[in-house]
Amino acid sequence: MLSCTIRCFNLGKVRTEMIKRLSLSLIEKYEYSFKPEFEPNKQFLREIGLDVSKRLRNKIAGYITTVVKSDMMAAAQEAAAEALLELQ
Repeated sequence: MLSCTIRCFNLGKVRTEMIKRLSLSLIEKYEYSFKPEFEPNKQFLREIGLDVSKRLRNKIAGYITTVVKSDMMAAAQEAAAEALLELQ
């Protein structure tokens, strides 16, 4: 078994299953309301009346921001690949 110094070198942020589950359900429910910036997402969660602590709301907004950014990057890469295929 590898030591933690080698094994933990490229790990990302750890988020609990509850944060991921809540975030993904909110993204499904309010699909077009979230943006790739943290502050507007945090404000939107406050506006819809999500009844959680400030710290938990910030973690949820941060994870939503990460998911939205990754979705945008995936869409951009897909569009670039299609454009490249059209040029060939």
